[in-house]
Amino acid sequence: MRKYAYLVAMLGAACVASLPALAAQTKGDKVAAAPAADAPTLPGGASALSETHGDWTVNCQIAGTNKTCSLSHQQFNKQSNQRLLAIELSSKTGEDATGTLALPFGLALAKGVNLTIDDQKLDGSLQFNTCQVVGCLVPVAFDANVTPLLKSGTTLKIDAFAADTGQAVSFSIPLNGFGGALARTAELLAN
Repeated sequence: MRKYAYLVAMLGAACVASLPALAAQTKGDKVAAAPAADAPTLPGGASALSETHGDWTVNCQIAGTNKTCSLSHQQFNKQSNQRLLAIELSSKTGEDATGTLALPFGLALAKGVNLTIDDQKLDGSLQFNTCQVVGCLVPVAFDANVTPLLKSGTTLKIDAFAADTGQAVSFSIPLNGFGGALARTAELLAN
């Protein structure tokens, strides 16, 4: 009997709470629909967000029912303002990351690239996928064994070769803020 009394009281409270909305509807006023419980959200109800974490940027945006978040780093030629390289990664866990590295034209695509974190060379060579207007793209994936190195490291070095001369060409990406940006990306994707 006590259980039923509780349910009746809860239903009564729910009905009383909905009276203002019902009154507004009978007067012809419109009542805003509550957002769907599974709709993606960002802090403050924003539809887009951009944060700086050291040398890295976290970007999130909501389009309809999709939320995309990534961390990225870009470098530009100071004289021409042309982008030299960019890396964009995403992570749902903060323990791994996948994404794309965009490098400038003029590299020997067949030779791929090698990555080094500080003085530790990563196993294997990564192959170029394609070249587009933004540059030549290399898919990258860092597993749970590599991301701690990125979080504690200072520089991600990319070694490639020039297509015309065959000489080694190196690019360096600072890792200042990488750990915070990776954690924030995963946090924003989880909420």
